[in-house]
Amino acid sequence: MDIHRCRFVPFPPSTINALAFSHSHISKDQETAPPRLAVGRANGDIEIWNPLRGSWLQETIIHGGKDRSIDGLVWTQDPNEDINGRLIIGKSRLFSVGYTTTVTEWDLRTGRPLRNASGNHGEIWCIAAQPSEAGAASSTWEGQNLIAGCTDGALVLYSTKDNDLQLQRILVRPSAKKAKIISVTFQNRNIVVAGCTDSIIRIYDIRTGTLLRSMTLGSGPKGGPKEIIVWSVKVLKDGTIVSGDSTGELKIWDGKTYTLRQRIKSHEQDVLSLAASADGSAIFSGGMDRRTVTYKPEGKGKPRWAEVTHRRFHNHDVKAMASFEGCGMSVVVSGGPDASPIVTPLGQFGFENQRSLPFLPQELAIGSSPRRRLILSWWEREVHIWRINKTSLPSSDDDEEKPAAKGRKLVARILIKGEGNITSATLTADGSLLAVSTTAEIKVFQLRSRTEEDGLKVSKVTLPESFFSGARLIQFSPDGKWLTVVRPDSHILLSRISTDTSASSSTFHAPISKLSRLDRNIDKLTLLGGLGTYDRTITQIAWSSDSKILAASDLSGYIDSFVLSGIEDTTQAPPAPSSSAASSTNSDTDSDSDDEENSSSTPKLIFGQHWTRNPSASLLPKLPTAPVVLSFRPATQKQLTNGIVPHATRNNPHPVSHELPSGEARLLVVTATSDVYEFDVLKGGLSPWSRRNPPQAFPGSYRKTLDQAKGCVWDVSEGKERAWLFGVGWLWMFDLARDFASVGAVEESDDEDEHEQVGGSKKRRRRHGKEHPSGAGGVVPDESLTTGISRKVRKVIEEDENKAMEDEMELVPALEEDKDAEKESPNHWHTFKYRPILGVVVVGEGEEGCGPEVAVVERPIWETSLPPRFYGEQEWRDKNSVD
Repeated sequence: MDIHRCRFVPFPPSTINALAFSHSHISKDQETAPPRLAVGRANGDIEIWNPLRGSWLQETIIHGGKDRSIDGLVWTQDPNEDINGRLIIGKSRLFSVGYTTTVTEWDLRTGRPLRNASGNHGEIWCIAAQPSEAGAASSTWEGQNLIAGCTDGALVLYSTKDNDLQLQRILVRPSAKKAKIISVTFQNRNIVVAGCTDSIIRIYDIRTGTLLRSMTLGSGPKGGPKEIIVWSVKVLKDGTIVSGDSTGELKIWDGKTYTLRQRIKSHEQDVLSLAASADGSAIFSGGMDRRTVTYKPEGKGKPRWAEVTHRRFHNHDVKAMASFEGCGMSVVVSGGPDASPIVTPLGQFGFENQRSLPFLPQELAIGSSPRRRLILSWWEREVHIWRINKTSLPSSDDDEEKPAAKGRKLVARILIKGEGNITSATLTADGSLLAVSTTAEIKVFQLRSRTEEDGLKVSKVTLPESFFSGARLIQFSPDGKWLTVVRPDSHILLSRISTDTSASSSTFHAPISKLSRLDRNIDKLTLLGGLGTYDRTITQIAWSSDSKILAASDLSGYIDSFVLSGIEDTTQAPPAPSSSAASSTNSDTDSDSDDEENSSSTPKLIFGQHWTRNPSASLLPKLPTAPVVLSFRPATQKQLTNGIVPHATRNNPHPVSHELPSGEARLLVVTATSDVYEFDVLKGGLSPWSRRNPPQAFPGSYRKTLDQAKGCVWDVSEGKERAWLFGVGWLWMFDLARDFASVGAVEESDDEDEHEQVGGSKKRRRRHGKEHPSGAGGVVPDESLTTGISRKVRKVIEEDENKAMEDEMELVPALEEDKDAEKESPNHWHTFKYRPILGVVVVGEGEEGCGPEVAVVERPIWETSLPPRFYGEQEWRDKNSVD
């Protein structure tokens, strides 16, 4: 396979301004919605991450828009309800602020604003959620209100009661001093702690709006500003207040007397963010000096806090922090202008490695047109199209002396009008059409070659009215005759494309009826609480190579498939535009059963063909985790159709064939836990290769890969059956024509590991494939520990003068070790040479016998432009090397 290594495709990273977990702590017996992490960026995007016990899947992105920024995020949990003995989990609701006077609640299912609220106050700088109280009186609402601090010194209370968002009252009016409130948190349900820019931390009672106490930080250091800015405030479990300010000091305040108890100078510059453990036994701080500092109490009686250690995990300011404990995890996530969230172990700090999550999106932000050697890339509201020139090897010494031709050229640059950022884009295989979608609209462009210049002429294509409501995913079929549109509410529509070769124009017919997914019989009470129907969000779609099978998967692990029946007859008149597809965009039904009954009784024909649900779709099982890659095997032989259609009758003058396609229908699926399956979609079961090679048979180094798979490229030239999977930092090749060696031996060794003796007693080990015991990186080897103590203490028992018994005692629980000795095998290969990978796309057929010609698009963070950062006294060499 010929590989082009590309680093010219731009994808600017966006600063992380806010981080928020839906829960800070989940106990074992607590019934609540599954945890999620929201990441707010400066370009207005909100990323929703699923921790997945350390697998960390970026599920969806709520795309922002022009002049939008996410500067504060907060989750609330509505109270649980008991209806007829059935417990309904309270809804998880996400709110954001962005230096405006508006608080926005987001609909996770559609990625659109659900409701907004604002008032007569200044721009909101910070926001916090009221702690929930399960043991409140029956007459008291147990939900969580919101408190917002403004730049004019106002403190505003917003109510989230009755599934609504309203301004309840302005607790504190703007002050004459114009002291900004830039950090806020709750000490309990009624007491608010507000950090200001005038060296004061103020304590308010939200019931009366009265000021209870003012805690003064004093004046600033000599030579600097007189006033100290309190960038962050946090409250521990016992009520102790912790603050981080512009002097680089962490201050500990007594939560009862509101007096200063201790101050720790741990940063060279401002302390910007704080996080703490649920039990209040550890504090984390992040600062402008890029340090992440850990504090723990030391001593007996009234212990004093002390700095335990500090590390520089980030390359820039540590602007935001959030902690989570529960579900077998204990982590702190931090972020800043370097755009990558860093996951740090909380409970096992020092014994486990940190982990950097990718700043590149899980959804592919690039595409290609192999026939015209085009690469498509997009970000925010801009689209770039590049042409990759075919490079040739020098045939003589004279050719080697000639300067090499430039390997790429920017042939088109498009700026999408409107305020919304691009959600998806796609190119046809022949490069004649480009489709771009936002949450508000879909735009299609015709691409024609210029005669004089080596560029593309871009012209807009007129679309039916049903395209005006936006999409979360769009994709052309391989033959370029269909456009798949996945609406923001995960409804699937298809539009037929007619091409006039003489005029070089394309016509998009009104989308036929919405393709109905299977009704999975999900309990209605379950859909009313928690995350609701968010799990039914479609994240992946895939076309078969003959464009007759369409597969779609959602976050819950279900895969739906649809087939194209009938013989194409372009002599028939195109169908009349129908309003059913357009009206379906506004429907909010959770079940598609009614629509399916209507569509199945009267299938909508277009040129003698119609789409229907795959009869074997219900046979495909629900996967344990969400699929991250869907890819059909390319057909190696062209399927021939006999063109025989049923005979026409008086009652049915235009009969339709209902025979299923007979082409390649094997679908490769990769899940969020790196499990690989191959299904025969038309038969509704695993393929023979997948039955012989279960996920446990894959190489151990692949199963322990931390980063998620992002896509798949196939090599089926000359009888090959190779699938190239890629993630943000790896590239794996699996030969599906061969089986993995010694599958039984692998399963046997797994069983032995599960019952192995640990620390003198038999403990059953839980094998999850990847090494992430507490949700961060892998375990630090004993020889690399910097905590001053090993996990094991050797106990020597003297029995004899010349003989001694040695026994090892575990200080921390034994963790999984992969003892699967991986051997070289011809059916797989991998490399970590390319990173970070934005995507891998096919740009040509390649040389004979070498497979396809692909482009590996990388976007290193060090090649991006970041704002200036702070350099310490010992970093003068690094600063000079950069300057």
